[in-house]
Amino acid sequence: MDRVKDELNQIWKELPEGVRLVAISKYHPKEAIEEAYAAGQRVFGENHVQELMSKESVLPKDIEWHFTGHLQTNKVKYIAPFISLIHSVDSEKLLREINKQGAKAGRIIPCLIELHVAKEESKFGFTADELDQLFGSGIQDELPYVEIQGLMAMATNTDDEQRIEEDFALAYDVFLHLKSTWFKDSPAFKELSMGMSHDYHLALRHHTTMVRIGTRIFGERVY
Repeated sequence: MDRVKDELNQIWKELPEGVRLVAISKYHPKEAIEEAYAAGQRVFGENHVQELMSKESVLPKDIEWHFTGHLQTNKVKYIAPFISLIHSVDSEKLLREINKQGAKAGRIIPCLIELHVAKEESKFGFTADELDQLFGSGIQDELPYVEIQGLMAMATNTDDEQRIEEDFALAYDVFLHLKSTWFKDSPAFKELSMGMSHDYHLALRHHTTMVRIGTRIFGERVY
């Protein structure tokens, strides 16, 4: 019964000061979230809009909901009124839609830009060169209802720890580059979301500020 609480306590001990835990609760029932909430966890990540909306409507209102999956532009309007952070902005079209829906909701929506570093075609996100083109165009000045707070990255899905560390090191380099150029006047640009249940200990070596952990806390998902 106390498994979730015990896992959370162990993870919190491992995280350096300033690193936040996003408990990935997708495919897990609201009772599992309530158990983590009772233990003190307040930040939860979901990957599917419909599932997120059903949970948000019945769970405590002080939960900070993060969207961590691939977000379709036609679904942004449903989460715009309440979402605390969108981790997975992977196109200019999506950025513009978030801005549009933020304006309608009357709030600025915090976002992370998804950086593609993995050696896999299945991953979404921008390359480093594409980000230089995007922000070099000054698009951020056209998005008053979006606050870009940093980057999100997923490492290659492999058991090769050196490969994973190379991905995380690249993500940190790109983060520093953007922070020193296009976002040098933006104190909000400070987040680097990387590291999941199987590789967060490696992400911690490369200056992640948020780890996204689900299986370690809640066990295997029930599909």
